[in-house]
Amino acid sequence: MPVPAANALALQGVRLDRGGRTILRDLDLTVPAGSITAVLGPSGTGKSTLLAALTGELVPAAGTLRVFDRPVPRGSRELLEMRKGIGVLLQGNGLLTDLSVAENVALPLRTHTRLPEPLLRRLVEMKLNAVGLRGAADLYPRELSGGMARRVALARALALDPPLMLYDEPLTGLDPIASGVIMSLIQRLSRSLGLTSIIVSHHVHETLPIADQVVVIANHGIVFDGTPARLQASTDPLIRQFLDGQPDGPIPFESARDGAARAEAA
Repeated sequence: MPVPAANALALQGVRLDRGGRTILRDLDLTVPAGSITAVLGPSGTGKSTLLAALTGELVPAAGTLRVFDRPVPRGSRELLEMRKGIGVLLQGNGLLTDLSVAENVALPLRTHTRLPEPLLRRLVEMKLNAVGLRGAADLYPRELSGGMARRVALARALALDPPLMLYDEPLTGLDPIASGVIMSLIQRLSRSLGLTSIIVSHHVHETLPIADQVVVIANHGIVFDGTPARLQASTDPLIRQFLDGQPDGPIPFESARDGAARAEAA
């Protein structure tokens, strides 16, 4: 993947469908390279569907989507090559329970490179040190706290030095202290490594302080795109409902039927 110039992501008129239903439509968005962008919105509005499109898992039904000025490829070999440049931190961490912390972090390196073992081990040490877990290399996932497991998953996502990082609800299941540690790590690593970071979350107050750009998704589209300061100053009833946690407003509370549809959209 070439070194990014101006924009890491560019979407124009993108429509995303699942199961014959339109989840998101008319998406126009640019994400500057080296920025931290928060993608916020109520649960089930399609934030994770957007991530699926960015990784090539979901092909847009309409519009154009470019990553570092290149269209997301359709061929499996080209798509695999593109994905080497995208790190993804999953909600459930995705750690393999029968591998140690060090072996979990080493997995992408063993899969995609032919590095000699001493260099591979050194890189694993560096990644674990970057997330403050160098001393946990020999532990297993079952021996980790929720916050530690999330940091191991972050170290693994960074193993191949991707220029683009995607975070899917990185604070799910974490206590306030662990959440603060994760957000601080995301900010520090993004700045120090020059990464472009996309954080999908519904944790508004934890995410806004580190974001350069905020995108709010609701009602099948982007309803806000701007700075955190502009978001917090907004008087739009839909934005205020989301930020203030109001049960009544332009964003409908889901019924049982809507809940099943939203689960698919997420």
